[in-house]
Amino acid sequence: MEWMWWLGGALVLGVVEMLTVGLVFLMFAGGALAGMVLALLGAPGWVQVVAFALVSVALLFLARPAAKNWLLRATPETRTNAEALIGTTARVVLEVSDTGGRVKVVGEVWSARSANPDEVFPVDQDVMITGINGAIALVSRLEQ
Repeated sequence: MEWMWWLGGALVLGVVEMLTVGLVFLMFAGGALAGMVLALLGAPGWVQVVAFALVSVALLFLARPAAKNWLLRATPETRTNAEALIGTTARVVLEVSDTGGRVKVVGEVWSARSANPDEVFPVDQDVMITGINGAIALVSRLEQ
């Protein structure tokens, strides 16, 4: 019956890991699985707890750094929110200069300014968003 407690603990730690994604609780879940295996083999409770602690610490210091490095290399950096607009094409809906204007990008109208003070973009010209400054899109000439 002790093995069920270890399994339940491992499952709870796995769920917490899914919410935090730091690879810490996953290592403790591995320790709980080691405790579960020893419980199934009939080991006394203190042996199960010691195995849990040893396996958890070993995983934290040996497996976690390698797993974290692999995860960081294998996961592409995804830009979100306003950052995701940088590099996209927008259509000028109100003349854009270094003092202001408006562009339409991905179905939304944004306040915009020219990234280069000398450039003015007329209505219906396509421009590229080169940066976001607060709620203002910085635009420049679209390279053909």
